[in-house]
Amino acid sequence: MEATREERRERRDRRLKKSREAAYGGFDYSLLLITFCIIGFGMLMIYSASSYSAQVKYDDSTFFLRRQAINVLIGCVAMLAATKFNYRFFIKPFTALRIRLVQVLFLIAVALQALVLFQSGALNGANRWLKIGPISFQPAEFSKVAVILLVAYYLCSIPPKFVEWKRMLRIFLPVAIPLGLVAKEDLSSAIVMFFTAWITCVIVARKKWPYMALFGAGGLFAYLYVFYLGKGFRAERIEIWKNPESHPKGAQIVHGLYAIASGGIFGSGLGESMQKLGFLPEPYNDMIFSVICEELGLVGAGLVILMFILLCWRIYLIAMRAPDLFSSLICVGVLVHIALQALINIAVVTNTIPSTGIPLPLISYGGSSVIFMMAEIGIVLGISARTGIESR
Repeated sequence: MEATREERRERRDRRLKKSREAAYGGFDYSLLLITFCIIGFGMLMIYSASSYSAQVKYDDSTFFLRRQAINVLIGCVAMLAATKFNYRFFIKPFTALRIRLVQVLFLIAVALQALVLFQSGALNGANRWLKIGPISFQPAEFSKVAVILLVAYYLCSIPPKFVEWKRMLRIFLPVAIPLGLVAKEDLSSAIVMFFTAWITCVIVARKKWPYMALFGAGGLFAYLYVFYLGKGFRAERIEIWKNPESHPKGAQIVHGLYAIASGGIFGSGLGESMQKLGFLPEPYNDMIFSVICEELGLVGAGLVILMFILLCWRIYLIAMRAPDLFSSLICVGVLVHIALQALINIAVVTNTIPSTGIPLPLISYGGSSVIFMMAEIGIVLGISARTGIESR
């Protein structure tokens, strides 16, 4: 009888161990599947939204689709490399100066962002691209990744006994450098970087009031920058947002709203958008959500939002099960980054906020955005795999 009890206890322990490993262990294939579902849907919508423009400009309806396919392939390589990379090497000293990889990446981000200021050839009133030989990319996307890693590192390395406002200054004084450089030409990306760092800190902070004060100061600076220090196309965007119908440059917003309204519940059908036929400039970029609404209706738009909710939910679960605070905060930063960009893009398309130039994550056409965001998700996937190893 006693032997039977022991056997039952062993079988129960084995079942508990297997269930624990199933819940906490192993590579998160669900996150990988959701990511590629969003990317695949984005490729489909890029072709649908860009086929007319590509045929007119380049006599090739698949021009933008093929270019995005190359970007996605590069992103897959970046994601695979990030998945295999052990996140602990970001904070491991590797020189006699005790400098860490996360700090090196941050300095590279600052240097690249400074180089943008010396580039010529502004686009739409701002120069966001850095050209190095045949390669051109947006350093702001790299800066977002660097800020996520740096904030996670500082939140782990600064002792909890620090007074909260001193802790905040230790984090945001270095972060202010790339924020200022990015805001010079790309205020929307600077806002995303600020809120990504700010929300991550608020989640960890014991006392919230210093961050509330910082939020107020940041809002005041943004207001002064747009209306007094940053006169030009940024102030013009405010005027377009307030009166898109009467402003000469408000056609993009107006036609985007026409597209959303004409889609109804089920849409006009895939490939049947009318606003992409020369009415919406570059409908495959920031305004792609309006084409989704027109062709797939409220149902299609709801499915897109649901996919992003599922993506963020999987990252949240990985953050909760992460083996240490540093990896958990990396996941939080990536989650906030993706959620913010999706929310801001949809708000711009619906004219809830002024135009910002923020792409819809993993869906809008663009190489820098999709490559670096896939790399971020790769880091999260690598953390999920190592969570399984730690839980055994």
